[in-house]
Amino acid sequence: MPDLLLELYSEEIPAGMQPRAEVDLRRLVTEGLVASGLTYAHAGAFSTPRRLTLHVEGLSPHSPARREERRGPRADAPEKAIAGFLRSTGLTRDTLVERADKKGTFLYATIETPGRAASDIVAELLPGVIRGFPWPKSMRWGTGALRWVRPLHSILCVLSDVAGTQLVAFEVDGIVAGDVTRGHPFHAPQPFSVTGFEDYRTKLRRARVMLSAQERADHIWIEAHNRAFAQGLEVVEDRALLADIAGLTEWPVVLTGPIGAEFQSLPPEVLQTSMKTHQKFLSLRNPGTGRIEGFVAVADRETADDGATILAGNRRVLAARLADARFFWEADLRAVGEAGLEGMAARLAAVTFHSRLGTQSDRIGRIAALAREVAPMVGAKPDLAAEAARVAKADLASAMVAEFPELQGVMGQYYAQAAGHDDGVPEACAAHYRPMGPADAVPTAPVSVAVALADKIDMLTGFWAIGEKPTGSKDPFALRRAALGAIRIVLENGLRLRLCDLFATANGAADAGDLLSFLHDRLKVHLREEGLRHDIIDAALSAPGADDLWLLVHRARALAAFLATEDGDNLLQGFRRAHNLLKQAEAADGVAYSFGPDPKLARDATETALFDALDAAEPAIETALQAEDFAAAMTALAGLRGPVDAFFEAVKINDDNPVIRRNRLNLLHRLCALALQTADLTRIEGG
Repeated sequence: MPDLLLELYSEEIPAGMQPRAEVDLRRLVTEGLVASGLTYAHAGAFSTPRRLTLHVEGLSPHSPARREERRGPRADAPEKAIAGFLRSTGLTRDTLVERADKKGTFLYATIETPGRAASDIVAELLPGVIRGFPWPKSMRWGTGALRWVRPLHSILCVLSDVAGTQLVAFEVDGIVAGDVTRGHPFHAPQPFSVTGFEDYRTKLRRARVMLSAQERADHIWIEAHNRAFAQGLEVVEDRALLADIAGLTEWPVVLTGPIGAEFQSLPPEVLQTSMKTHQKFLSLRNPGTGRIEGFVAVADRETADDGATILAGNRRVLAARLADARFFWEADLRAVGEAGLEGMAARLAAVTFHSRLGTQSDRIGRIAALAREVAPMVGAKPDLAAEAARVAKADLASAMVAEFPELQGVMGQYYAQAAGHDDGVPEACAAHYRPMGPADAVPTAPVSVAVALADKIDMLTGFWAIGEKPTGSKDPFALRRAALGAIRIVLENGLRLRLCDLFATANGAADAGDLLSFLHDRLKVHLREEGLRHDIIDAALSAPGADDLWLLVHRARALAAFLATEDGDNLLQGFRRAHNLLKQAEAADGVAYSFGPDPKLARDATETALFDALDAAEPAIETALQAEDFAAAMTALAGLRGPVDAFFEAVKINDDNPVIRRNRLNLLHRLCALALQTADLTRIEGG
């Protein structure tokens, strides 16, 4: 079975587009092959700045022949209808057969499609894939009609097996597919032919091209780590930047250099961000001091002077960039020294947050007022929480954050320290944005927690009040992230908050019920990732106190643990039976059997035993629920399993005596009402 090798060689592909292009090329080609009747064993795509490559292994040599029977019109149909059917099948009238059924006699055609060679299918498929390739941005060049991310120079396409190599002949916009490629444009620019994927990869390696992006990234990381270790430094890990750098070079040559002493006073985050944003440099950190003292640059070629000239040029450009960063840093420190951080924050009165929610200054005022209310609930001093909220977003008016928006919060902490703030206020400037994503830690210091919650609740209630809610996949104000952030802060800090009260305090115009439902939906997503079933979460949501997220989750976890036991599962089955019998009887009789059952009317020992068991369980469950000890409540409920099973085994609920029947239905209501105090068990699926 042959292997397919395809290479599309072009001018430089932006690094950020390469990973998606690999996925798209593999998907489009393999889907097309399968749709044409071919099978394959494995497919892998690769990218470098200059080429996009696909290797399909174990491709079937030809598609199978197909035989299809198709029913046409009735045999006595008008000639036009029969002629249309013949055109659609490509057959003649004498090849059709007539077959009768209950509805009449119909014409049938047998269409036989012979198998096709893989080379023919590939040659037919690939021009369409190339012309319609879904680049985020593409261009035309010269007089051709083809659009590609950058000018496409050549196409390599061969099928190879033990018998040899077969060129797949096709052309796209004048570019004829062949068996030729080229290596590194500086080290090995001459074209060369290949016979298959292994030959291709081996010759590329000799021609100074590492085909795999992961191999290039690993090489850069190992070389950078070794060079840093030799200097007593460590590489600051940044996997996204590393992947980006790997997409900029076909033959990565790692170089390291020092950062000038004149820039050492800059915060480490500023140095890292400036080098990453402007130069695509990794940072080297002194593990003892935490300072950024060096950088890692990656060249795309080897030089006779071992990169000395390249490194000297990089240092000159880097020095200019860091001089700009130092200017912003010093200008911001002067501004803070002159007017304080609240003075810097005052500039935000001229910055609109949202046309219907006022300025950034208006928003800061709302957050400060809410943080003061939240503070006692999270163990923070109200004055400190309000102080932190007033300055937490001041760095949005700084020169540094204007240049590097990703440093918001980080710079706020430095400027707050420079302005003399303490007692957790500087830390809140950075931490109140967290968590920024599922992998980000939540704030834990009381002042930071108060401001972070106030910030997220103000976002939610504000946009809810003006009707700007997320719809479908659209969430322009990142309200889902704000909701998940608030949920994680509450749960991971074990906070007891009544969210509806906070919603009313933050913005009384917001629909607290609808907003709480939105948070519940986000909570379900969060808990499902933890392994809790959605029906268990729904059962807990229906219980009282649903705006106390800690209580809600505590109840759901206890219910999940209870239902995972044999007693819990069996009791659930008994509850379902009782609940269904009760609802059926109420629907049939048109009455609610909710009166207290009389133990004097018990006619069976198991019936009396169930009365006694309920008498014992009710106070135990009530006490446990008041103490919010849901595990104890579930344990007490589990004690009913035996009496319930025995009762259903021995007793006929719909007794012929109407008094006995009514009493037993009231007993079922008592059982169901007690079980429903723990959670809405009717929402549990199964059974």
